[in-house]
Amino acid sequence: MSEIRIPQPIADTLVDPVAYADGRIHDTYAWLRSNNPFGRAEIEGVEPFWVTTKHADILEISRQNALFSNGEKSPTMVSQAVDARVRAMTGGSPHLLRTLIHMDQPDHMKYRVLTQSWFLPQNLRSLEERIRKIARAAVDNMAAKGGECDFVNEIALHYPLHVIMEIMGVPPEDEPRMLMLTQELFGAADPELGRKPEEKPEEDPAQRIDMGVLTDFINYFTQFSEGKRAKPTDDLGTLIANSQIDGQPISHFEAMSYYIIVATAGHDTTSSSTAGAIWGLAQNPGELKKLHDNPALIPGLVDESIRWITPVKTFMRTAMDDTEIGGRKLSKGDWIMLCYASGNRDEEVFDAPNAFRVDRSPNKHLAFGYGAHLCLGQHLAKMEMRILWEELIPRLKSVSFNGEPVMSQAVFVNGPKRLPIKFEMA
Repeated sequence: MSEIRIPQPIADTLVDPVAYADGRIHDTYAWLRSNNPFGRAEIEGVEPFWVTTKHADILEISRQNALFSNGEKSPTMVSQAVDARVRAMTGGSPHLLRTLIHMDQPDHMKYRVLTQSWFLPQNLRSLEERIRKIARAAVDNMAAKGGECDFVNEIALHYPLHVIMEIMGVPPEDEPRMLMLTQELFGAADPELGRKPEEKPEEDPAQRIDMGVLTDFINYFTQFSEGKRAKPTDDLGTLIANSQIDGQPISHFEAMSYYIIVATAGHDTTSSSTAGAIWGLAQNPGELKKLHDNPALIPGLVDESIRWITPVKTFMRTAMDDTEIGGRKLSKGDWIMLCYASGNRDEEVFDAPNAFRVDRSPNKHLAFGYGAHLCLGQHLAKMEMRILWEELIPRLKSVSFNGEPVMSQAVFVNGPKRLPIKFEMA
């Protein structure tokens, strides 16, 4: 077996937000898959952690939720300084929020079932016409752009945002605020997207705790949930506001956490995959022709764009006992980085993994996770994208780049930040 420790320059890219924007992270992943698929990273200022880059090992860890915990330590990459500050603020907890991604059993399932029925295919079918109306409006908006636009900022960001906010019961006039807060939360390390700190402007953005952003979310959703309790309506926001856990009303902290995860993850990752599809089609014109010739490939476009972009790049898990994975001996308490974007380009699972192919089959990507923490909104995300492409692809005669596409800088969730395109509509 190769040496356990990952060479320093390789390890450093794993926690460098810029490497996720400029594409170096994929070179790092390729090197790790070939040379050290389950290695250990030792980086100044960060608790040492294991790094798993192979599809099979990520699956193996993801299906053993009792052995690999979400709640024991931060489920997202943080520095030791940030971890210490969070624990000081919370009285010892590593979590500023308590969402589904921070929970283990039995709590995880108790909170998951609260909203699970909303995201099941049979319930989503009743939303199809509402979503199609939103999709048509998005396509008409694109057509009105006169043959060029920034697909991210003019189309991709707004369509899934409008869908999830309508499902939650957030009024349309509040959507720009929700978008800005989401970008500030997930893009904290990005100099364009992150909120500018009033104090310590010289502070490393990767070390920031965005309490201001979380506070703004909590202030908004406190009023929102009070309104949903006073005047219940048929939406997800009302359901969360009036939920009970073990016979008691859901706590304010956990209700706020629930709202924040739905209001951010509920659209940001779908926006990234939607933009990724147009990126892939602009780069590979032959793929658009395949879709024109055979519209039945649209679900394949959906899955391939999700695999190709993999918006959630990393999650962390904590070993709850001594164990062995990928030929490595892990000790209780060890922290592990799951590199989904690497698993989704694993040469042992995907033929020509760096290629964008709308007819890729099978496509066993890991972008939604696996096991108990499989993404709650995966069916909604795929449905939204399918409907948008059913409306757009028949009208889209051609698409090409009209400038340099740019990815956001983030280790946890990232995707296209700008995507200037030229296009012809039928």
